[in-house]
Amino acid sequence: MRIGMMVDSYKPYVSGITNYVEVNKKYLELAGHEVYVFTFGDLDHKNQEPRVIYSRGVPLSDSGFYLSMRYSREAKQLLQTMDVVHVHHPFLSGRLALRYCRLLKIPIVYTNHTRYDLYAQTYLPIMPEEMSQGILQAYLPSFCNAVDLVVAPSAGMEKVLRQLNVDGNVEVVPNGVDLKNFQNASPLSRAELGYKPDDILLVYAGRIALEKNLPFLLKSFAGVAQAIPNAQLLLIGSGIQPYEEEIRSLIEEMDLTRRVRMVGRVDYEKLPSYLAMCDAFVTASVTEVHPLSVIEAMGAGLPVMGIHSVGVGDTVVDGVTGLLATHDLPAFTAKLTRLCLDPNLRAQLSDSARKASSAYAIERTTDIMLKHYERLVRESHPRKGHWSIRLRKLLERITQ
Repeated sequence: MRIGMMVDSYKPYVSGITNYVEVNKKYLELAGHEVYVFTFGDLDHKNQEPRVIYSRGVPLSDSGFYLSMRYSREAKQLLQTMDVVHVHHPFLSGRLALRYCRLLKIPIVYTNHTRYDLYAQTYLPIMPEEMSQGILQAYLPSFCNAVDLVVAPSAGMEKVLRQLNVDGNVEVVPNGVDLKNFQNASPLSRAELGYKPDDILLVYAGRIALEKNLPFLLKSFAGVAQAIPNAQLLLIGSGIQPYEEEIRSLIEEMDLTRRVRMVGRVDYEKLPSYLAMCDAFVTASVTEVHPLSVIEAMGAGLPVMGIHSVGVGDTVVDGVTGLLATHDLPAFTAKLTRLCLDPNLRAQLSDSARKASSAYAIERTTDIMLKHYERLVRESHPRKGHWSIRLRKLLERITQ
């Protein structure tokens, strides 16, 4: 089967979506399928990964995103030879999928990875919530009705889609994680990074971005640090430089420079060892849909401290695989303090987290998604001799 993954951005930009697409592509290829990634970017970028097709776009500052309303002629022709396409962003890639594939009866799958309602509130605070909600309610239902399958990575995200008036069939299929490296990781040496064996080391891994609610996390940690002198916080990840500088400045203003360390982006292959070195994973984000970073941390045996919300609340079971609090600073800080002070609790949660992570193994989730692909291809396959079949065969010959 020829499978096309359509994303607005891909490597070298790093996000949960790009990591998921890369890992999912790998496992689909191991199953014998031919997988292509269609995206926008710098055509001079040298990507060693095979079958990644870039079309030229206009860079949006240093965000890693490129803006374009079309694929190159070669990319379009190749896309139209796919048996099924899987869209991971609804606006740019989504519209192109409808424009290029629907007429040829190529099945289109759409996974909603993002809380666009909360992103609008975060990045467009001057826009009234009713307006941003209205725009989404006007766009998403019609888009979802136009594709062949809508996928929500969590039950909570399905509920959000229903609230946005998406009324068609929605399948819940978790985004998978390649857990082997996390479950078997050897920890980095704490001494090499300047930490002591008895330090209580908390870690956040993810983008340094506005929607991740990092100021809230830092304020909570400041309270913990006053009560627990050996508590430390490690921030792993990068983002747009001006916002990274804002976070560094906030750390300095809060007099936390000796207790909070930002190490920037680390190679994904090294991330499991960083996590295995730590005692607990912390996040204050309420915009997650299916937090891969949380699942990776659970795979490494870390209990998770988070906020009751879609995504994190769907993944972490309060008191079983981690602790969840309301989006209230004193409540969050109290639970985080408890997690730091109780090593027996951390050990209990750690064991449960590692076991629970297996539900998100990439082998399992890829198999589920593959069954959906195969069903859609069977159902959409036109009768022999149909004009769209002849056209697709012609396109295949042209692009070979």
